This record gives sequence, structure tokens and C-alpha cells, in this order.
Amino acid sequence: MARYDFRSPRLHLEATLSSGAEIGLGKSQAHYLQNVLRLKPGDWVLVFNGRDGEWRAALSGAGKRAALTLQEPTRGQTLPLDLHYLFAPLKHERLDYMVQKAVEMGVSHLQPVLTQHAQAQRIKVERVRANAIEAAEQCGVLTVPEVCEPISFGRALGERQPDRLLVFCDEDAEVKDPIAALSAARAAPGQARATPPLAVLVGPEGGFSDAERAAVLKEPNVVRLALGPRILRADTAAVAALALVQAVLGDWR
Repeated sequence: MARYDFRSPRLHLEATLSSGAEIGLGKSQAHYLQNVLRLKPGDWVLVFNGRDGEWRAALSGAGKRAALTLQEPTRGQTLPLDLHYLFAPLKHERLDYMVQKAVEMGVSHLQPVLTQHAQAQRIKVERVRANAIEAAEQCGVLTVPEVCEPISFGRALGERQPDRLLVFCDEDAEVKDPIAALSAARAAPGQARATPPLAVLVGPEGGFSDAERAAVLKEPNVVRLALGPRILRADTAAVAALALVQAVLGDWR
């Protein structure tokens, strides 16, 4: 991974980034920079939008007229790994934690899936996106994952592309060595690409229903594995599963 500035504040913007551009700040962003971080006109901020790389910008103006003037690029845009994370919605802080960690682990799509035993059947997509943006700002990634609207379990399988390897995390799986299972998938015919399109599916703490499990196992191009000898909380399982996938199949290699 390219070295980057850990000390300067980072801000995600929607506007196009180019040298000399002056970009006005929204109320919440101006408040954050001026009142929370106590930045003054002329102080530096790093900005990114997921398309134009990362830029150094200088704060100008004050109050409602606060703006950022772009100076120079600091890092070129990189493409995120094609890694979808499919998860049963969690409640409040645990959902926030899971989203933050998924962003740090390099997920490109966050897809809530409504399973039979999910703790929550509703999710505030804007809250999820806000948490994803904040995590991207803090951990230095250049792209905010796409946050999708919740869909049913059946629809998630029905819309799945068969060439996307699905890593099915199931505590009832007989395969107890997840690294071996993922390594075998990488070596399987049809997976000659160094990094194939990937999806990771983690269920709720109540687990998948028998019908859901049977439906997944009928799908092609699926690796079913358990995440070790202990039952993990859903947010912990997210970190464990994504770390394994990144280490064996993803961009950690």
C-alpha cells in the first residue's frame, strides 16, 4: 500500500477535484473543520471523492463561506478490490462497528440481506453510508464502498452472478480449515485470475435457517467454511471472514 499522510485531516467530497478548484463546504463539514478540529484559514486538509485521487487543499473563508482550495494531488486514484460483503443487519452500534471494519478491510459493496433470523429487519442506509464515509476518511482509503438497499435473501441469490466466488460463512460447515478451503477455491478450474470477483456472506447470530443453507449450497461457485472452533458474534465474524479472504484470495497477497 502506498504511504500516505496519517496526520492531516481527511474529508470526503462529492465534487470533482482539480488543481485550483475552490469547493464550498456544507454546514456539517465546515463545523467539523472549524469548530471540532479548530482549523484556521490556510491550514491543510486532504480530500478525496473516489474518482480523482487524493488532493491537498487549503482551508479558506470562515463560517458559512468556508471553502477548500485544491493545491496538488498527493495520491492517484486506485481501483478497489471487487469484493462484496453480504450481511444480515445488526442493531445500532454493532452495525456501525461492522461497517467501519468492512471499509478498512477493503470491501467495495455493502449489501444488507434480510435473513430469517436477523436481529433487525430494517436498516437506515444513510446511517450506514455516513459510517462508511467516516471510516474511509479515517483509514486512508480512496474509495467509499457502495451502500446498497436491503434485499431479501432469495433476491440476493437470484441476482448473484455465477462467476463471483461466494464465500459462505456457516458455523455448521464441515470444513474446519478455512485457509485450506479458500486456497483450494483459488486453485480450482475457472479461477485462474489472480483476484476473482468475490463475495462474502455472513449471517446473523441466530445463524442461517435450514432452507437458507440449502439454497446457498445449490448455487455454483460457492466455498462453504466455518470460522474456527468458536462461535463468533456477527460483527466479529465480519472481520475474521474478510481477513481470511483478503489474505488468501484478495489484495493482501
